[in-house]
Amino acid sequence: MMEDLYKYEKELWNKGYKYIGGVDEVGRGPLIGPVVTACVVLDKDFKLEGLTDSKKLSEKKREEYYEYIINNCVCYAIGECSPDEIDKYNILEATKIAMKKAITSVNKKLGLDYILIDGNMKFDLDKPYMSIVKGDSKSISIAAASVVAKVTRDRMLIELDKKYPMYGYKDHKGYPTKKHLEAIEKYGLIDGYRKTFKPVSDIIEKSLDKK
Repeated sequence: MMEDLYKYEKELWNKGYKYIGGVDEVGRGPLIGPVVTACVVLDKDFKLEGLTDSKKLSEKKREEYYEYIINNCVCYAIGECSPDEIDKYNILEATKIAMKKAITSVNKKLGLDYILIDGNMKFDLDKPYMSIVKGDSKSISIAAASVVAKVTRDRMLIELDKKYPMYGYKDHKGYPTKKHLEAIEKYGLIDGYRKTFKPVSDIIEKSLDKK
């Protein structure tokens, strides 16, 4: 039910918190590209029927909702960590860094009062926050952030696909599908792959062994 999505926000608004940032990430599993996060602040009048976890929405719906969210939210920001940063810090730490970037950006524009974060991660933040497991289907702000992050990252992969159409990035968005793995096998690795992720690390190791 749509009403349930406002549960956390309503409780916080009733306690006097005004600007509540919902935070989510996308792109922890792909072999290529950045991990992307969004922080979105909504007001009490925001309504978007059918909004939920971006993974449950069609690409067409996500695009529609994305446009509505960025044009009707109080504020939003994107954070990302590059493949090199993912390799350097590991995917969990890189995700947290990307989330902090989005939070910091919104905080500078607005001054956040409270933060709702998808997952069960612990953060060192100077604002009160709550981590919510499966938050993208329990909080309207996190659901909005999940759509903004997903569409932002998908568009990056669609652009990459224009440059390297043989890899099929527009279809699999960098996730390790059969088609993607076959393309890597056939055409090799381009810049932007996460070198610490299997099977990318295995391919690099094999090529070094051949030298």
